Amino acid sequence: MVACGGFSYGDVLGAGEGWAKTVLFNNQLRDQFEGFFQREDTFSLGVCNGCQMLSQLTELIPGTEQWPRFVRNRSEQFEARFSMVEVLPSTSVLLKPLEGGYLPIVVSHGEGRAALSDSAYEQLLSSQQIALRFVGNDGAPTLKYPANPNGSPGGLTAVTSKDGRVTAMMPHPERSFRRFQWSWQPQDLGELSPWAMMFKAAATWLR
Repeated sequence: MVACGGFSYGDVLGAGEGWAKTVLFNNQLRDQFEGFFQREDTFSLGVCNGCQMLSQLTELIPGTEQWPRFVRNRSEQFEARFSMVEVLPSTSVLLKPLEGGYLPIVVSHGEGRAALSDSAYEQLLSSQQIALRFVGNDGAPTLKYPANPNGSPGGLTAVTSKDGRVTAMMPHPERSFRRFQWSWQPQDLGELSPWAMMFKAAATWLR
């Protein structure tokens, strides 16, 4: 299952939360989603608005108890950028091929700031559930704007479940996987960017 980016209930803030409530407050849908997340032969990806939606469904998703909620950017404005992230070693089945990489990726959100306690952040980090974080020009995680466009602690911008089958991220890999989608690219990039490996990893895992 992929919960895509783009406002699900019109061009309004908090759309992901509204999307999640249509699941949580409908017993039939709730049971279907909970059953899906409980199965061990499924994976899920939430991007941007879909990330916000999945972060509101943690009571249905095993191994996501410490996940943050995603709230308004510290800049108080919509951020559309080509930002640099570090792909951390994590449990995510989708991001395994990219671990250790530093890659630019499209960012386009108004509510991307991760809201969580210091202890929850440390627990996510120690259990390898933080999958991506914004970094500065020195490659270190940053709080500085605009390298960190939303102000998330530690640059956090993607999380995964303990078993790695559910990944939620604010940036847009689907807007970054082809050469022409990059505002800058190395000459030897080829037609596909490294983000394409994420989708290939999904196909491999399904086999």
